[in-house]
Amino acid sequence: MGILGGGAKVNLFWRILGVVAGGVFVYAGILKAWEPMRFASDIDNYHMLPWALSVRLAFYLPWLEIFCGLAVIARVCYAGALAILGAMTTTFIVASVVAKSRGLDVSCGCFGHASKNVPFAWHLAIDFALLAIFACLFMRQRPKSL
Repeated sequence: MGILGGGAKVNLFWRILGVVAGGVFVYAGILKAWEPMRFASDIDNYHMLPWALSVRLAFYLPWLEIFCGLAVIARVCYAGALAILGAMTTTFIVASVVAKSRGLDVSCGCFGHASKNVPFAWHLAIDFALLAIFACLFMRQRPKSL
């Protein structure tokens, strides 16, 4: 049976993958919620938004990440949480590529400043991997019968 097929082992694999991916966003959200002004500065470094909007996003986005990550882990509002996390990841990928193409060397702020020494290519690889996981989990979910 293929990796996308049924079976208890395959279902366990996808469940663990969902818990890990959701956990990544819970962890990242907690780090950013702990220091929102530092995260606001990270957002502002992209030079795409006014400072006031960067501050507002810095107080809002970490909590959205935490709640969506918990929703994926608990499988509550699952499809919506996957869609939101996928959209957030896509937005970050686009913003990172645009910033890099403009010659900006920005710290993403994803995992606080512990990840500031990670090369840009690794950040993109991790983001694309998370995006692929969210897409697979979203496509794999089964419609619930009424």
